[in-house]
Order: sequence, then structure tokens, then C-alpha cells
Amino acid sequence: MAARRGLTQMKSKDGRGRDLALKLYNTLTRQKAEFEPIDRKNVRMYVCGPTVYDYAHIGNARPVIVFDVLFRLLRYVFGKEHVTYVRNITDVDDKINARAARDYPDLPLNDAIRKVTEATEKQFHEDIAALGVLPPTYEPRATEYIRRDDSRETMVSLIETLVRRGNAYVAEDHVLFDVASMPDYGRLSNRSLDEMEAGARVEVAPYKKGPMDFVLWKPSKPGEPAWPSPCGIAAPGRPGWHIECSAMAGALLGPEFDIHGGGIDLTFPHHENEIAQSRCAHGTPVMANVWMHNGFLQVEGEKMSKSLGNFVTIHELLTDGWPGEVLRFNMLRTHYRQPIDWTKKGLEESQKILSGWFSQSALDTNGQTDLSPAFIEALEDDLNTPKAIAELHGFAALKDGKRLGAALGFLGFDGATLRKATERAAETAQSVAFKVEPLISARLEARKRKDFAESDRIRDELAKMGISLKDSKNKETGEIETTWEVAR
Repeated sequence: MAARRGLTQMKSKDGRGRDLALKLYNTLTRQKAEFEPIDRKNVRMYVCGPTVYDYAHIGNARPVIVFDVLFRLLRYVFGKEHVTYVRNITDVDDKINARAARDYPDLPLNDAIRKVTEATEKQFHEDIAALGVLPPTYEPRATEYIRRDDSRETMVSLIETLVRRGNAYVAEDHVLFDVASMPDYGRLSNRSLDEMEAGARVEVAPYKKGPMDFVLWKPSKPGEPAWPSPCGIAAPGRPGWHIECSAMAGALLGPEFDIHGGGIDLTFPHHENEIAQSRCAHGTPVMANVWMHNGFLQVEGEKMSKSLGNFVTIHELLTDGWPGEVLRFNMLRTHYRQPIDWTKKGLEESQKILSGWFSQSALDTNGQTDLSPAFIEALEDDLNTPKAIAELHGFAALKDGKRLGAALGFLGFDGATLRKATERAAETAQSVAFKVEPLISARLEARKRKDFAESDRIRDELAKMGISLKDSKNKETGEIETTWEVAR
């Protein structure tokens, strides 16, 4: 009995000496379970990053923000020096090629591609910096991991390993993964081969052994970026999309690591194919122990789409005057696994809440002191940010500025973008007031003399200037009073 009691008392501890309490939902097992890293001194996480061909839309911001919060939490639990976070940059893609040819028709394609990817990556970093995210430990570019390199795993070496092991084959200058060689393919998305084939846009090609086989390498068309092909293929080519993350994750985190994250839309086929490539190449039972996926995002109740005119980029929202911290907070008010409806009303509410909190908090940007156990416990429950935010509301109600400030700092808020937005709004209001106030006075005079045509004309003129008016009656005098604001 004494030995049994001793075993029971040997609970896992985190890097702060507390009982390990972090629980995460795993898409692979469809369960929430206590997170136990492979090595507590080297906790490893990989998250799929952007394809740099255009401005990142607000849906792209969700995994960036969600996994930034997880990165912060892991660093708190296990220690900053014990967490490695990799988020890649995809800089080889058909969309990049098309954008480069469109924007720089007079340049050689490779030069044009470089211009597009460098400019887009720079803009991406500027936009997400405004969202308060920490830089990842590593941010590899896909093109850096294509060629054979004896010092690390690359896409070419991974492909050749898969062919050698019998999990891939060469056909007409392509290399394809043989899905039938992996008996439990489809486990992550929880679909059978028949279901996946029926629901996927499967490329029909006579050289494929099976309809679900996917491309690891393909020949480049004239003018496209090209690299020396693997497996003795004479024609130069380029990698398929899925192989890049397997190569970069394997090179930087090893054949098995702790957490792989991304949007729910990547579950199939991208993450399913990553698992197949990595497990078969390395001979491992898993690629990552925990797979985490954030839910979909829609805008004002509808799926975001350029055809619907509701396609919103991070850059547009920032340019329109929304502080990055408001975008971040608005995202965190919904649990990461739930769908989120991105609305102007939600943004306005988020800005009002944050502004109120910063007016009474004693900000601690390190976020390591005065942290409420209940606040941390909420985050340790599968990143339950709505519950954590409820704790912040409680601190505000109690006027507990220290705990409120510590929690805000921990979540990545320092008030900087809100202060800048407030200063900009004040400057704009002052300059606009010189033009607006006389027109409002003229409109009120027109209303008093019942010249409603003139009143409406002035209102329309102000509307064209982007000015929104609100009329109300003074309860004491009965006079009509007008307030105004610059419409977003």
C-alpha cells in the first residue's frame, strides 16, 4: 500500500512546480486530455503559416492570435527557454506565380516572384505585429527547405525516403504518395477513403495508381520556378504543397513533436497528408501528439467571399482605424474551436470594453505577477479565453487594477494601439470639426425655420464627407441637439 500511495502522489509538475493541469482538445482523438509533452525541457509546436501572395484576411489572423496565446501559456507553464514554436512561410505556390506574372509582366518570373513574396511577407509581419503577437522561435520559408542538404531534412530527401520505403512512386516526372500504402489514412479527418474521394476535388490523371494519391513533386512549366528533381527525374520541377510542412517540421522539431496547429479547413487534405508523409518517412506512430484546429470565421453572418464583397483583410481593418488590440480581443471573445461571426458591432463592443479596462488597470506587460489562479485555470482548460475574459470582467468590477493589468499583459495587450487610435481620433476630430461644426449649425438653423430641404441637403453633404449625425432632444430645454462622428 505504501508503494501504491507513493505512485499516486507522483503527479506531473510544470516548470513552475505546480501540478500539471493544462488540458487540450486533440482533433486526432476527439477528446480533451491533460497535455504531457514528450520532453518538458523542449516543448515543440508547429503551426501552418501564410502563403505570401496577397494581404492576409481576417480569417488568417485567427490561428496567428490563437496559437500566440497558446505559445504564451506554454512559456508560462514550462518556462520561456523550454518552448519552441515554428510557424512557416509558404513562398512557392501557383497563386504567387499568377500574382507575380500579373504585377510584373516585364520581369523574369523568378524576379517577379521574389518581389511579390518579399513585399507580402513584410506586410504580413507589420499587420500581425499590430495584433500583439510574439515572433515564433523559427519562421522558415518553404524555398529554404527544397534542395538536398546533408545537414537537415528537406523536401527532396523526404520524398526520396518515401519512394525508397515504398510509400511513394515516380510516374511521368511526378512523384506521388501511394495512399493505399498507409492503412489508417484518414484518421485525423475521421473519414474513410470512399468518403474522402467523394468529397474531394480529386485530380484525374492516368499515371496515378489510386484516385486519392497526391503529388509530392511535379515538373515545372516553362518559366516557372524549378529545382533539380529527386529520384533521378531529369526534368526540373517543384514540390507539392503538403510536403513542405512535413520537411520543415521534421527539420526543426524532429520526427515526433508535441502540438500541430492550424485552421479547421486544413484538416483535410493538408494535415491528413502531412501525417501520411511524416509517419511513413520516419516510421513513427504519430507526427504530432496533439492536433489543434481553430474554427471557421464568417463576416456579418455570411461566409467571407470576394464575390459577396465582404472579404476583409487585417490591413484594411487597421487602415480603417481599428486598433490591433481590438481585433485581437474581438477574436479571443469566442472560444478558438467555435465558429466566429466577425461584426462591426462586435468590434465596437470590444473597443469599449478594452478602453474601459485600460483606464483602470495597473498594466503588467510581463504578465507574471498578480496573475489570478482562476484566470490561468481558464486558459489551461483548452484555451478557454471567454472564461478567462469573464475573470477580467470580474477584476474590473472589483476595481482590482493589478490583477486586471497582469491578465491583460499576459494575453498580449499593452494599450499601445488603443492609445495611438485615441490620439489619431482626437487629431482627426479637431481638424474635421472646423469644417463640420459650421455645417451642423447651419442645418439646425434650417430646421428651426422649417427649411427641411436645406436641412436634408446639408445632412447629405455631411454624409458624403463621412460624417454620421445623431439628433436628440435636450430634456431640459426641449431643443434639438446634434452630435456627430466620423463614420467607419
